[in-house]
Amino acid sequence: MTSFEYDVVVIGAGPVGENVADRVAQGGLTAAIVERELVGGECSYWACMPTKALLRSASALRATRQVPGAREAVTGDLDVAAVLGRRDSFASHWKDDGQVSWLESAGIALHRGQGRISSARVVDVTGVDGATTRLTARHAVVVATGSSALLPDIPGLREATPWTSREAASAGSVPRRLAIIGGGVVAAEMATAFAALGSSVTVLARDGLLPSVEPFAGELVKESLLEAGVSVRVGAEAVSVNRDDTGTVHIATADGERVEADEVLVAIGRTPNTQDIGLDNIGLAPGAWLAVDDTLRVVGGGEWLYAAGDVNRRVLLTHQGKYQARAVGDVIVARAKGETVEDGRWGRHAATADERAVPQVVFTDPEIASVGLTAAAAAAAGLRVRVVDYDLGAVAGSSLHADGYKGHARMVVDEDHKVIVGCTLAGPDVAELIHAATIAIVGEVPLDRLWHAVPAYPTASEVWLRLLETYGR
Repeated sequence: MTSFEYDVVVIGAGPVGENVADRVAQGGLTAAIVERELVGGECSYWACMPTKALLRSASALRATRQVPGAREAVTGDLDVAAVLGRRDSFASHWKDDGQVSWLESAGIALHRGQGRISSARVVDVTGVDGATTRLTARHAVVVATGSSALLPDIPGLREATPWTSREAASAGSVPRRLAIIGGGVVAAEMATAFAALGSSVTVLARDGLLPSVEPFAGELVKESLLEAGVSVRVGAEAVSVNRDDTGTVHIATADGERVEADEVLVAIGRTPNTQDIGLDNIGLAPGAWLAVDDTLRVVGGGEWLYAAGDVNRRVLLTHQGKYQARAVGDVIVARAKGETVEDGRWGRHAATADERAVPQVVFTDPEIASVGLTAAAAAAAGLRVRVVDYDLGAVAGSSLHADGYKGHARMVVDEDHKVIVGCTLAGPDVAELIHAATIAIVGEVPLDRLWHAVPAYPTASEVWLRLLETYGR
């Protein structure tokens, strides 16, 4: 058995693991990263980048058709092959040469294979050839293995070889009929994408469409999907699935309906990639989410074990995982060097934003951009809140952006402290507006001070002035 020693060993080379290792290396420690698949992880090849590439072309076409003068220049429909080709380029054609080159330039060692914790600070890596390499960490082991799509126990589902988010993101062709089980972000985005690419899409949304966002935002997306020809069946629960000899998938629902499709995409949630990483060797449960403290040290895992990204279940978003990664890398360096650990609220080594300042964009038509708490979540948290709504389409910048602009904005205010604790924007191209709200929430900017942040005219950002005026400033 070959052996190596490093200051820090990271299991998982997705964006979270890469950021942990980079932060550690920049802090002067040595780092090794273990990866069983492609360096770059889910986001690079099967999630964030390729899925947004699938959505972008149709979004640009819709935007063009909403502006007279530009609309007349459009003479055709989407070129599906070109869309898929652009998607392939953003997924680096499922090759990780560029990411590996970056690791080398950053001075981070790469060990390919399945990493398993065998004892405290020790990770054994089994390569494709069956050979084992032992990595010993002087200071810390970080689990950044992410999550995988959850497949429910629906009779016949696994035998029907369903798509998960991976197959949807990397599809080589567009199915004539696509059924989607689930109503969350992945389901809504892929329904938007494949409907635009020509599929006849049916969404079986047992718990509603986008149930975690503000209700008005989910309704706007539902209306848009219906206008695009998507069948959205809220409350429909799949109870059995069968793929016949011709390849057709038959889905039976609890209310007796039947749906036929050429492919079925399952998008109901995620499960942690912790089944085969040696947790049982250190007294933790394989296949479980890893609970962590405010510095992302694993509860019950010893002072040397950390978990960042999806695997700790705090927030299952790439940008938030990268945020955690920077905190983890910095705190490991601080502890290794005997420096002060700043783990208080908003401290350098605490992932405080995970609690109430998480931004997210749902890249549907319209887009939904949100940060912080919804009105319902704020009330459930015991806050005394006031909800302020405004028609985003009534803002001058929005009307210039597109004829018939349809959108809505909501600001959730903590009345006891006079600060914003939540914001949701729904409308075409609102993604770039949300960071202003994120800054206001993280900075706990008083509304009286925010009044002096004057938005440029005529831009859609003027919605901030309108929300404050509606509030009564």
